[in-house]
Amino acid sequence: MKAPDPIRRRSFLAGGVLMIGTAMLPFLSGCRKSGADTHRYKLAPESILPADILRAPEKVRDAYRFALANRDVLRYIPCYCGCGADGHTSNASCYFRDSSTPENPVFDRMSLA
Repeated sequence: MKAPDPIRRRSFLAGGVLMIGTAMLPFLSGCRKSGADTHRYKLAPESILPADILRAPEKVRDAYRFALANRDVLRYIPCYCGCGADGHTSNASCYFRDSSTPENPVFDRMSLA
């Protein structure tokens, strides 16, 4: 068996290092955004939220915004927090009343706690 050509070996190694370096560049430079920084789902505008919900932490505000924009999905997801006794029929009920409309949402403050 013939020994590998040293020039080919160096080219192969340089190519591998270049590929790995390119893949690692976003991590090393710190410019990569986390999932929390970029939303890949629909959110209602923050301006629709009442003042008390606007003062809540960002994750809570985003949960309300998500619930408003995705009501059609959340109404099929049961709520497991034990709020059924309060009249909640789904996960969407934890954020706004079932009788409210998207144009005029009546917010439930349970998710602020």
